[in-house]
Amino acid sequence: MSERLEKLIDQGTGRAPADVVLKGGRFFDLVTGELVSSDIAICGDRIAGTCGSYKGITEIDISGKIVVPGFIDTHLHIESSLVTPHEFDRCVLPYGVTTVICDPHEIANVLGTEGIRFFLDSALETIMDIRVQLSSCVPATHLETSGANLPIEKLLPFRDHEKVIGLAEFMNFPGVIHKDPVCLAKLEAFQDGHIDGHAPLLRGMDLNGYLSTGIRTDHECTTADEALEKIRKGMHILVREGSVSKDLHALMPIITERLSPFLALCTDDRNPLDIAEQGHLDYMIREAIAQGVEPLAVYRAASISAARAFGLRDRGLVAPGWRADLVVVDSLENCKAERVFAAGRLVTDELFATRRPVAPVGLDSVKAGRVNAADFGVPYAEGETSVIGVLPGKIITEHRRFKLPTSGNQAGVDLGRDIIKVAVIERHGVNGNHANGFVQGFGLKKGAIASTVGHDSHNICVVGVNEDDMALAANRLGEIKGGFVVVEDSRVTGEIALPVAGLMSLEPYESVRDTLHHLREAAFALGATLQEPFLQLAFLPLPVIPHLKISDMGLVDVDKFALIG
Repeated sequence: MSERLEKLIDQGTGRAPADVVLKGGRFFDLVTGELVSSDIAICGDRIAGTCGSYKGITEIDISGKIVVPGFIDTHLHIESSLVTPHEFDRCVLPYGVTTVICDPHEIANVLGTEGIRFFLDSALETIMDIRVQLSSCVPATHLETSGANLPIEKLLPFRDHEKVIGLAEFMNFPGVIHKDPVCLAKLEAFQDGHIDGHAPLLRGMDLNGYLSTGIRTDHECTTADEALEKIRKGMHILVREGSVSKDLHALMPIITERLSPFLALCTDDRNPLDIAEQGHLDYMIREAIAQGVEPLAVYRAASISAARAFGLRDRGLVAPGWRADLVVVDSLENCKAERVFAAGRLVTDELFATRRPVAPVGLDSVKAGRVNAADFGVPYAEGETSVIGVLPGKIITEHRRFKLPTSGNQAGVDLGRDIIKVAVIERHGVNGNHANGFVQGFGLKKGAIASTVGHDSHNICVVGVNEDDMALAANRLGEIKGGFVVVEDSRVTGEIALPVAGLMSLEPYESVRDTLHHLREAAFALGATLQEPFLQLAFLPLPVIPHLKISDMGLVDVDKFALIG
């Protein structure tokens, strides 16, 4: 008989002292909804016993506290936290997030398989359980230039890796509907695994066709009505609340005890500054309960329902034989993590020190040539000009049209209507493309901000009031090997270097957090009105066309409208 199983049996039956016993508290039973007074015995990485009294080699008094299962973030891109997986681990695990399901889509669009391998190597070392979904859309779209191309042949070698769950968010829903052979090859290869969805505003018969391919989850619902349709059609809805995309309040009507088996929580994504100010999934739980959601519904979504949606059958309950991912909280309503156990290990600074480092990659990924002010001109055209309309708190944008002021033969900004310039500059060294346009909604009255974090192809994106400042901001990004830059009156007033693929810092998350605070203040000094101007900027290049039917997608003239909002 297995020595490990013998040990579990002896400790579970009380014949031998448990490795660790949590004494004097209660646990939240996500089956019945009861708070149960009980010791919790831990043997190695599993719970050995509950609903009894236990002796332990190590005993921890948690009197007055409540134990809940570790939280599972079901969709995020660790790169968008702006720190490496090791620093993300150290930043987020103390908030009770013991499992994350990530899509290395961002680094894959810059570095291809090298980026995926970096994440898998990192996931083998972190204390939290990082599970990886293989990026399905690299490049994300034919409308922009990325740094890599990942057909199914390049994904298959990773399929059987112990940290891989399945195929990541299938963003190219038009490609699915129109039976694109590249899309179908990827879907066919993962028919016996999990396929994650990404289908904003997709409804009706087109949604049916999309789901018929075996896609089972979606994190892009922005209304309760959309979410209910997708639940009725068999989808598991991942309720999202991140630094940019904030859908929690809109979806609260569906977070009920009845629907909770078909719900999970995700951030998609939060940066270290927001985590420090608000929290992570614990914030979502707190906020939902404060707004009247039943604790049982939201705690289920944060753990057991999430685990079942992604085939993680060993976690999500406080029960014998289940993985000992546990969070000791002060109360269900406050959801403040006071102790966290990851696979039976108490999370401490000393535990993080046991991880082996993983060498960074992509340290020279910013290959754009230098630009000057003249490169940002937009020739005047009769009539109205296309303008991208930013929707605060959402990654979808609107296509707006305005008659703009002119100077000579050039269209100009209109500060009175909050319309400024935007440009995307190819930075992978592929073709040197450069597209200019206009955007409404940032609030800038002067200066410029620029970023190499530009979903999903991660080219340089810069917005600004004048061309000189835009050129300085874009050029500075090349000098610091990627990141965010703020320029005011021909002077850099804030920056953060993100040299790992132009996406992640090499600094500790505390340094990133503090620098982000300074960056935010520098952006506000320009007049920025968005709470997260940098992450909103990062999502600006997304080729999203809301309210357009799938059958109309082929009508888009890319040459005439390079930036599609």
